[in-house]
Order: sequence, then C-alpha cells, then structure tokens
Amino acid sequence: MESIWETSFRTLIGFLVLLLLARMLGKKQLSQFTFFTYITGITLGNIAGELVLNRDIKMIDGITGLTVWALLTLGIEYVSLKSSKARVLLDGEPTIVIKNGKILEKAMASSRLNMDDLSMLLRDKNIFSVREVDYAILEPNGKLSVLKKQEEENATKKDLQIPLKQRLYLPSELIVDGKIVARNLKELKLNQDWLEHQIKLSGVQSVEEVFFAELQSDGSVYVDKKIENTV
Repeated sequence: MESIWETSFRTLIGFLVLLLLARMLGKKQLSQFTFFTYITGITLGNIAGELVLNRDIKMIDGITGLTVWALLTLGIEYVSLKSSKARVLLDGEPTIVIKNGKILEKAMASSRLNMDDLSMLLRDKNIFSVREVDYAILEPNGKLSVLKKQEEENATKKDLQIPLKQRLYLPSELIVDGKIVARNLKELKLNQDWLEHQIKLSGVQSVEEVFFAELQSDGSVYVDKKIENTV
C-alpha cells in the first residue's frame, strides 16, 4: 500500500512540474515542431517517466533535471531568436525541392526525400500532380510549402471582380449537443432570446432539439437538428 501511495505522489509531482515547464516553454513546441523541439519533448517526458517509476532517483534530483533541461531549452530558443546563424544551426534552412516546375534531385537527396515522400506531401496540399507545381520548399519542420503555376491557381473573387461583402462575425459555436455556449454568446454581444428566435426560423422549437448551431460570418445561423431515435 505504501508503494502505491509513493508512486501516486511521485506521479502527481512529476505531472505538475511537467505541466508548469510545458507552459514555460510556450507554444512553439507545437506550432513549429522542429527536430530540436521534438528531441526536447521526448527528453522531458523520459525524465518525468524516470522520476515517477525509478525509486532510486530522488524527487529533488528528478525535478532538478527537468528544470535544468527546460531552462537550457529556453536559453537555446532565446539565442536562436537573436542570432540567425544559431537559428540555422539548430533548426536548419528551408530547401527548394522544385524550382520553375523542375524537381531538384540533389536537393531531394540532401533532404533524404524520395518521390513517394514528395508525392505524399503534395497530396496533403491537395495537389495530385507535380505538373501543377512551380515552386516547392521543404521547411525545417518537415512541412512542404507550395506555389502553384499561375495557370493552375484558383481564381479569387478579386480576379473575377465579384463584389465583396464585409464579414460581420467570426463563425462561432452557439449550441453544442443541446447546450448553449454562453461564453461565445457573451463575446458576440448576443443573447439567448435572439438565439431562440433564430433556431425557430430554422423550424426547431427548442434549444434541446439542436445538436449543433453555428453563427455564420453574415449573421445567419446554421442549425443541425438532433436525429430522433426510432425503435
């Protein structure tokens, strides 16, 4: 029983410390997931795991290891922020793999990228033929940035000279699973009476009958009614 309590206590401490350090490191861990940040995340998780399960490691030693590693990461991130040379050294540089519609074989080889990988990355951009691509750049985080050939680009409203309407709202959830999202209503400066009126215009009598409702950019409300279970 004592072993269970000790493991639970160590788990709680490790969890809280890891949560605090994750908040300190900021959002770059997810939004710009480079090789360095990937290694950092794995290492912090591994130290936390050892802190929880390895009784030979003192709590203070485990917490110190987590803290020092996080501080070193913050220091490196600061240096890379201030120095372009350090940033290139840590994160690498973007690599052009398609230029003027031509696949650059040497750039592909240096990036350890084969045609299957390139095709997969292009499909992720809804491009199913290399012929459509003018430029493709492999970013340091492994994602592919693509510039289509002009004749393959989608026409914009500006190109077609279609009159533009100003967006009144940012599309937002109003009802989820029969429950009003009060926080969104308040931020949008709308009230429940207005919402109930809008869903009645869609042929729904009560909020409880709505599975999902979303405010559209033009001020209208999209309503998805719950499916009634029939025996």
